Amino acid sequence: GGIDIARLKIADLRSKIAMVGQHTFLFHDTVLSNIAYGSETLNEHRIFEAAKAAFAYDFISRLPRGFHTVLGESGMTLSGGERQRLAIARAILKNAPILILDEATASLDNQSEREVQAALEALEKGRTTIVIAHRLSTVRSADLIIVLKDGRIVEQGTHDELLKGGGEFAKLHALQFQEANTEPGVLAIN
Repeated sequence: GGIDIARLKIADLRSKIAMVGQHTFLFHDTVLSNIAYGSETLNEHRIFEAAKAAFAYDFISRLPRGFHTVLGESGMTLSGGERQRLAIARAILKNAPILILDEATASLDNQSEREVQAALEALEKGRTTIVIAHRLSTVRSADLIIVLKDGRIVEQGTHDELLKGGGEFAKLHALQFQEANTEPGVLAIN
């Protein structure tokens, strides 16, 4: 009983979606403006809260001018994990009903991933979340996991159902925890 998205104006649809991708696009502008990009607010308090929720506040505070530091071309002075946490803060601030996470924790070290995963879990509550991931730890709690191989859906179910099924997901799981290649891809929907 939803709304057919074909009936929506593309601008209206885009306004309902926040995305955190593997590669974060940052502008040659302040940290504050980069987090606010895509949102209708420049309320500093809300931006600070979004940064805290994304575990970005501390590293931002250590920058030469904090939130008013101008990031260089594509934010290249930041680590991949720091850029990703800015993208997560951007999504938190936008507060859209649909969230797309495309390898959102791929550039993070293990400690940062744990912190950001907690922030993402809080962000996912009450909204439709589509998670595209090869790291199975990021989709364990998904309501529905869709396994793709060669562009086709080959399985779908919960984490436990797919492991018990012994199919592609179970093979991927076994390979991943042996630190081997992680193909095929996994799409999870919360």
